[in-house]
Amino acid sequence: MKCPFCSHPETQVVETRVAEDGDFIRRRRQCSACDKRFTTYERPDVSFPAIVKKDGRRVEYDRRKLQGSFAIALRKRPVSTTQVDSAIERIEERLLNLGQREVLSSRIGELVMRELQKLDKVAYVRYASVYRSFEDIDEFKTLVDEVR
Repeated sequence: MKCPFCSHPETQVVETRVAEDGDFIRRRRQCSACDKRFTTYERPDVSFPAIVKKDGRRVEYDRRKLQGSFAIALRKRPVSTTQVDSAIERIEERLLNLGQREVLSSRIGELVMRELQKLDKVAYVRYASVYRSFEDIDEFKTLVDEVR
């Protein structure tokens, strides 16, 4: 693996750990040229279903978009990155288990809301208010009452 710091093509694995759930392997590597260390993750290469947007466009699944949605909803909330990663992995597992070639983006939005509801009620309300495009304060109040 090429060093991300100096681009030297030779690096050495210093430490290898399997994740608790066994879904990926974490490796610490060291560059043989500059001696800097970095981390890599190995996970199976799987085919996620295409995402069908509201306007009918089809786009490839992108984990970074999920991470971005969680980051916005959980901004300044006491939720660890480990918890977020686990939530995203549960969503990805559900997507793969559906066995479908295409999934509506609204289905993914519902999965995100379900995970946020478990992680943090404030983040859930933030996400739901944007996701459901609330038109007035009564819709927002109804959601908050449901959460309570």
